Amino acid sequence: MNTEQNMIHELLAPVHSFLHCETPDEWIELAKRPENLTTLLVDHCNCELKASQTAMWLIRKYAIDKESGATLLEWSKPYEDYVYRKQLDTVFPEKKRMQSAALTAKENVVYGQDLIEKMVRLIKEEFHHFEQVLEIMGSRDIEYYSLSAGTYAKGLMKQVRTYEPAALIDKLIIGALIEARSCERFAKLAPHLDDELKQFYISLLRSEARHYQDYLQLAQDVAGENDISERVAALATAEADLINRPDDNFRFHSGLPI
Repeated sequence: MNTEQNMIHELLAPVHSFLHCETPDEWIELAKRPENLTTLLVDHCNCELKASQTAMWLIRKYAIDKESGATLLEWSKPYEDYVYRKQLDTVFPEKKRMQSAALTAKENVVYGQDLIEKMVRLIKEEFHHFEQVLEIMGSRDIEYYSLSAGTYAKGLMKQVRTYEPAALIDKLIIGALIEARSCERFAKLAPHLDDELKQFYISLLRSEARHYQDYLQLAQDVAGENDISERVAALATAEADLINRPDDNFRFHSGLPI
């Protein structure tokens, strides 16, 4: 086993322990087909943006004041202009402008600053990944286009409890599951792709693995001394059911192909 293989094995060991199933081989067979590459890349691009938006929403709702919320919206506007308003000549901002120090935590929120720090780092990385996917698409003459969302994330959000802080804990655990699944799929799909995409997907593994761990740690921090292991197990079971359900809509997080 070479150095790269050792790295991948070490990163994926906790991911596989956390998830309750591996991606079915049938999904890999569908995803590696050349005719599905455009859908795969466009949906991957969308997933990176949605990951940033989710992290921003969590910060705005739970951790920062109103003025800081406006700052976050300013960060996301160029990306939303590109995707939703079709302003394809948009210039994306430098990530060094996106600093947690620019945001003011709400008073008396014990976990607030840690939520800000972890989510701002995630936001910057996911925006960078979004731009990387766009660059790869451009080099292959693949134009960005609107693509309907899959049902995976919606299915997970249906599991969220309706009272706080349980709702926040569930959302953070779901964030961990989505990031872990992305990591697992990148690793499993990479060997079946061309060299450029293979190396790109492998390069994403470390950040995706850290993202899932950050989400999970935040969920435990919000819960305090309360054990969240049963809730993690319940949501991981629901996630595995979604991954193994029959699904006729191919997306990066879609289920078992029909």
